[in-house]
Amino acid sequence: MVLDLTEILKSLDLGKISVPQAKKLLSLYSVEKIEDFAKIDMSRKLRRGIPEVIFAEKKELADIKKIILTTTSKTDSVLVSRINKDHYKKILIFSRKNKLKIHTGKNTTTILFSTKLRFTGGKVGILTAGTSDIGVAEEARLMCESMGCQCICSYDIGIAGIHRLFPVIKKVISEEVDVIIVVAGMEGALASVVSSLVDIPVIGVPSSVGYGYGAKGIAALASMLQSCTLGLSVVNIDNGIGAGAFAANVANRSVQKKIKS
Repeated sequence: MVLDLTEILKSLDLGKISVPQAKKLLSLYSVEKIEDFAKIDMSRKLRRGIPEVIFAEKKELADIKKIILTTTSKTDSVLVSRINKDHYKKILIFSRKNKLKIHTGKNTTTILFSTKLRFTGGKVGILTAGTSDIGVAEEARLMCESMGCQCICSYDIGIAGIHRLFPVIKKVISEEVDVIIVVAGMEGALASVVSSLVDIPVIGVPSSVGYGYGAKGIAALASMLQSCTLGLSVVNIDNGIGAGAFAANVANRSVQKKIKS
């Protein structure tokens, strides 16, 4: 059934469609056009539980500002990812001048704009092999928190000092996390090790950290894809945003099932 906004509201008023049907139809028409350069999916969070994400790496500063103001005026959360380092501080200043609620992370140029973080009860563990992986992990954290999940994070626990890992594994198990994100560069072995120790779904994120042959995350990606441990899923190199969205989706659905049961 294809209806425009007016027809949807009239049909609801006349009782031709139910509230759930109207909600579903409305979600299909919530695209906001910004001049001639952007079309923002305003209802993504309503439709999929995932907020709109703006990949800012090659966008002009003026355009990013317009996108931020438009999306924050009509949605409760939006992520602006991979902001150019020259633009990052300017966007922070711009956001504060416009009294926008912002959430930032360590070693990352991703910003979460959210009026209020509302937690669903879903829990995500986020681990990194080294400190060089923290930026990617923090992108995942911001995405998870934008989707209402609590994050239990522990960084710099790679296999070069594997004894660091075991207290962390004990903690994430005791916290009853629904899913674990593991960010690792070099050979990316941490994801396989974690997956072999827990009965919790693990998402591996290869990071672009390494030397020479296999650098830029290629070796870590290949290693994770070839892992012999079961229960490990893998996203693209440095894709903390994608890992966070998938993890939060799993965690939130887990919570919903617990509530229903």
